[in-house]
Amino acid sequence: MDELILEVSQVNAYIREMLESDELLTGLCVRGEVSNFKRYPSGHCYFTLKDRDSALKCVMFRSSAMRLRFQPENGMTVLAAGRISVYPRDGVYQLYCVSMTPEGAGDLSVAFEQLKRRLAAEGLFREAHKKPLPAYPHRIALITSEAGAAVRDMLRILGARYPLAEVLLLPVRVQGTEAAGEIAAAIDYANRYQVADLIITGRGGGSMEDLWAFNEEAVARAIYRSEIPVISAVGHEPDVTISDYVADLRAATPSNAAELAVPDQAELRAAIHSLEVRMAGSLEQRLKLARGHLEQRRNAKVLREPTQALEDRRQRLDMLEDRMGRAMGLRVENARTELRRKSEQLPLLFRNDLQARQKQLGTLGARLDAMSPLKVLSRGYSITQDNAGHAILSAGELKPGDKLHIRLHQGALEALVERIAEE
Repeated sequence: MDELILEVSQVNAYIREMLESDELLTGLCVRGEVSNFKRYPSGHCYFTLKDRDSALKCVMFRSSAMRLRFQPENGMTVLAAGRISVYPRDGVYQLYCVSMTPEGAGDLSVAFEQLKRRLAAEGLFREAHKKPLPAYPHRIALITSEAGAAVRDMLRILGARYPLAEVLLLPVRVQGTEAAGEIAAAIDYANRYQVADLIITGRGGGSMEDLWAFNEEAVARAIYRSEIPVISAVGHEPDVTISDYVADLRAATPSNAAELAVPDQAELRAAIHSLEVRMAGSLEQRLKLARGHLEQRRNAKVLREPTQALEDRRQRLDMLEDRMGRAMGLRVENARTELRRKSEQLPLLFRNDLQARQKQLGTLGARLDAMSPLKVLSRGYSITQDNAGHAILSAGELKPGDKLHIRLHQGALEALVERIAEE
């Protein structure tokens, strides 16, 4: 019998057709641990499912990966549904995954915890970033569904508690795939145009699936970047969403959010009435004290006997004048005494000064005498001058026949130059 020869592509195509014709392999669910998970820029995801003994290559195309509520992580045990087929180019069989859920927990719960950890690490939940609410808001923006019972409850409570506040409704969908985008856009709109000084966003109760729009990252980041304070009011008190962590204040319910947003007009009226009573009592007390002071002033002696006070002032003036005169006399006498003392010391001062100056003069005279040319003459030297009285310093200045005047220590000589000798 002739041997059948096939191309590689024919073999792979045959095996692929066999696998895809098997009913068990066309719709199965596989349990395994995720490893080597990688999401490419195209949106396709490639990973491996493994157990204790084996491994299975898997691919999830972008259309299926977009429906994932959570981010698969290495080491996570999941249930992956899809079909087994062959990738013809490599001849490798793999699971073409169309859905995936974490084992032991819903995919929404896993997605919630993953996003919560990531945003907390980025600092979106920090208390330092939370803004205080206005004590008396002028305009409040409600970002919620216009058809729900939550908006009616908030409008009723806001109107009853604080009718001074203007309420603006920004209607959005609060459930469904497009709800998160609408909520985030409404928050950005309120900030861009500063339509309010307080925002309340939320909805009534429901399942985790119903409330999921408030667990979306887009809504969380819109609340975080909002310059207007935001109150998150989602579901009932046990319900907690990502929006509650990011918001400046979390309310247990939408009705509770309306109560937290504004003061109660009844409490304000009571507080104002209390202030009025206290102010009236304070004014009455001040008037009573003023009347008492006025009565004291009216009975004062200065009003009954005004001249007496004037006489007292005159007497005191006389006493002060007398004291001032005695003080001035004492100062003049002290000055005279000091002047006499200094005048007695003056001759002594002059005498001491004269002696010091005489001593200084003697010292200067001795120094002058030591420097005098006459002193030099006494030691046998003489001064030779020409007819003009100029001292002769060099023989070169003279010639035979010049007349000279020679001054000695005692007396002088007139001489005539006969010859000039060399040095």
